[in-house]
Amino acid sequence: MTPGGLASRERVQPPSMTRVIASLNELGLVERTPHPTDGRQIIVKLSSAGDSLLADEHQAREEWLTERLTKLDDADIATLREAVVILTELVAEED
Repeated sequence: MTPGGLASRERVQPPSMTRVIASLNELGLVERTPHPTDGRQIIVKLSSAGDSLLADEHQAREEWLTERLTKLDDADIATLREAVVILTELVAEED
């Protein structure tokens, strides 16, 4: 994805995204490659280290949430299920 595309998707200004990409690149978490058809652009993608970090973080969040959900009673679980429907509708309205 281009830096401009990332900025748009994350709803930040392009210069802000450029700084984020530079920091992630320095950490070895993303790779920058030339755009195949537009010499003025670059393509940013996760490096293998970035992909691994993302997978680890996803797993940690899943474990954290699962641990907390197991402590809820049936009424709280039902409430959360109703909230998921509402939140899904809200997100769909923005797309």
